[in-house]
Amino acid sequence: MAEKEKLKIHTSYKDRQKQHRTTKRNISWGSGVTEGIPFSWSMLRPSFWGAWCAISLLFLLVTILPYRVLMALGQGIGLLMHKFLKGRRYVVATNLKLAFPNLKQSERDQLEKKIFANAGMAVFETGIAWFWPDWRLKRMLIIDPKELELARQLGAQDTRTIAFTCHMVTLEIGARLYALAIKPGIGIYRSSDHPVWEYIQVKGRLRSNLALIDRTDVRSMVKAVMKGYPIWYAPDQDYGRQASVFVPFFAVDKACTVTGLHDLARIKDVKVQPFWLVREKKGYHLHVLPPLENFPTEDVTADTLRGNQMVEQMILSAPEQYLWMHRRFKTAPEGEPSRYPDIA
Repeated sequence: MAEKEKLKIHTSYKDRQKQHRTTKRNISWGSGVTEGIPFSWSMLRPSFWGAWCAISLLFLLVTILPYRVLMALGQGIGLLMHKFLKGRRYVVATNLKLAFPNLKQSERDQLEKKIFANAGMAVFETGIAWFWPDWRLKRMLIIDPKELELARQLGAQDTRTIAFTCHMVTLEIGARLYALAIKPGIGIYRSSDHPVWEYIQVKGRLRSNLALIDRTDVRSMVKAVMKGYPIWYAPDQDYGRQASVFVPFFAVDKACTVTGLHDLARIKDVKVQPFWLVREKKGYHLHVLPPLENFPTEDVTADTLRGNQMVEQMILSAPEQYLWMHRRFKTAPEGEPSRYPDIA
């Protein structure tokens, strides 16, 4: 019997590493604090025209079309993604089965379609976050007045703050609204080897914020925290065993989780402030909770578990708006089989 062909969801890690080594990059890209990337005429080479066309189209659509039309188009794109991206569909279905085993299969199937619809809407929401003017974006803000007041008091004191969040599909808008409503800060991001995409994403994300730090540059994160800048940190993705522990996350008893939240919070006088954004009918609800009490402790495992429990609370406020397309449970404990056996 022929072996079942495994699904591929992205370029292999080895291929991406090879591309990283052979791509000419600005020395500041992906290293240290990025406060902006200068435009280079080399970005106008014919090989980059496709990227410029896609970016220009996104800019025109989010600038000209009404918001409701954009969201309707996004849902359509999401449903097309659900139909044709078999690898991502498999990842989402597996994640939901692992995280919510008590849901009926029909309920998981329905949630899966909503997740893809929201992912399609996020395409335009990224453009909104990068290209809309401040006044237009602030009209969409919904926030509890008491939460806003407490958060602004914390920001006015230049308190060392970790803005603790997770990968909701609205995260791009969430970071910008936090900056507009409370205080500009610094984002942790994954740099791109593509010079045009890197230029645009850095320019868009710094529209209302101060700087970006590559997710591998821990030293710069520590320096930024010590200077009193809010840092947006989302420790809810699986980055492998290094600097991680296995703790429960939803129904998965041993989910590989980075310990970065505990590690950064150990800096003197740091406050960990949970925040996340949920799309509602009349706009975007920015949730900003008071800083976690008695955090961190000396127990890295207990603190990491507490972080996961907070992320669960964020996700459950709108589970269809979470980025379930990444393999959250890809690193299994030693001796256990892969949780995604059909992925190459």
